[in-house]
Parts: sequence; C-alpha cells; structure tokens
Amino acid sequence: MPKQTLQHLEAPLTIHSMAPNSPIPVEVTQAELFFIAKTSDELSIVCPSDIDIDSDESESGWQTLEVLGPLGFSLTGIMSNISGVLAAANISIFAVSTFDTDYILVKDDSIEAAVKALRKSSYKVLSDSY
Repeated sequence: MPKQTLQHLEAPLTIHSMAPNSPIPVEVTQAELFFIAKTSDELSIVCPSDIDIDSDESESGWQTLEVLGPLGFSLTGIMSNISGVLAAANISIFAVSTFDTDYILVKDDSIEAAVKALRKSSYKVLSDSY
C-alpha cells in the first residue's frame, strides 16, 4: 500500500482547555476548521488562532497536516506510522481524527522538520511553504 499524501494547512491553530460546562463560542462553529472534544473533566477546542476565546489554558502556534482522504475504517496503522516518523525525528504531535481523515498538529517551530521527515520517509506532503 502506498504511503498517504498530506496537505499542510497554513492557518495557525490554538488549542484551548476549558471547564466542561463552558459554552462553545459561536465564532468557533463558524470557522472553516475546528475541533471540539468534551469529557467530564474538560472541554477542548482547537480553532484558528485569530479567534479570541476566554479559556482556562491555551497553547498557540500549531500547524496542521491533513492526511488526504477519505480514509476507510478498515485501514490500519496510518496514525501509528506517521506519528512514528515524527517521534523518530523528536517532533511532538497533537492528533485529531474525523470520520473521513486524520489531522496531525505540530508546533510552528517544528513544521519544516516534520515535512522534511515525512518526505524522507516517502510520504508526499503538499505545501506552499516547504
């Protein structure tokens, strides 16, 4: 099976942590790309950095690599393989999956090295910058 193609999405993202009963700002739901996860302990929101959210904690400066899909549920090891390549390059990730595909977030200062490591491992990475 050939390795996946990834697309670098250049809009910077911020990861927010909030109390589980916090309201979700309307601006978030109007963004082109956002992720929301809720547990009994927290509400996590990943959204474009230009959206101002009053969160308990936040970490900005994330870049996104989208695994171009759709990916079938029968496919195995996609995230494991990609995260393994990045771990070997000492690059931390924040991973998010949707019904159709996977997204790998890496810090701004690691995106160039991430793209280089993935390409060296025979992944195709589409990017306007790297």
